[in-house]
Amino acid sequence: MRESVKLTGMVLKSAPVGEYDKRLVLLTRERGKLTAFARGARRPGSMLMGPSRPFAFGTFELYEGRDAYNLHGAEITNYFDEISMDMEQCCYGQYFLEFADYYSRENLDGSAMLLLLYQSLRALLKPPIPNRLIQRIFELRAMADNGEYTEHPPREVSDSANYTWEFVIASPLESLYTFQVTDSVFAEFKQCVEINKARYVDRDFHSLEILKTLVN
Repeated sequence: MRESVKLTGMVLKSAPVGEYDKRLVLLTRERGKLTAFARGARRPGSMLMGPSRPFAFGTFELYEGRDAYNLHGAEITNYFDEISMDMEQCCYGQYFLEFADYYSRENLDGSAMLLLLYQSLRALLKPPIPNRLIQRIFELRAMADNGEYTEHPPREVSDSANYTWEFVIASPLESLYTFQVTDSVFAEFKQCVEINKARYVDRDFHSLEILKTLVN
């Protein structure tokens, strides 16, 4: 049997397989996106039940198989339970997981996306910052980190909106969610992010469609 590896990451997807197992998609710092099976995770009392939930963040102990990994154990430091218990926040969070899954790749360094995802989920728990702003910051920064963006807004905007765009692209990840904007600036910023998404993102996101019905 191969030696186990310990990887820092977050569960992006979790789906039932067979009678008792789960198929997971993890975003890890060291190896990017990977698929892992949690054998027996659906059995009552299984120690893998908690670590197999979406949003679970921590250190995962895995054995590498021929086509996928097998989850042996985990030390979870944050389940983001507060997000899971709030419908609107959960929809935003699920959308962030989907967006991260879209941009993540196997066997590539996942540090930047993992940190962005973690910081964005934490930001959802900070009431002063509107969720709608968190969404647009997350989208733009995810695209920028993957080289799919314009240095300046794709249309003419106010100085404040231009500054917001440049700040999101260039600031350290730890500083992303430290500001708010007026409604008028947000409207400009939102439109520019939507233009960027239309240009670079070629997928529809199920959780985003649900989210639109809740917040519109």
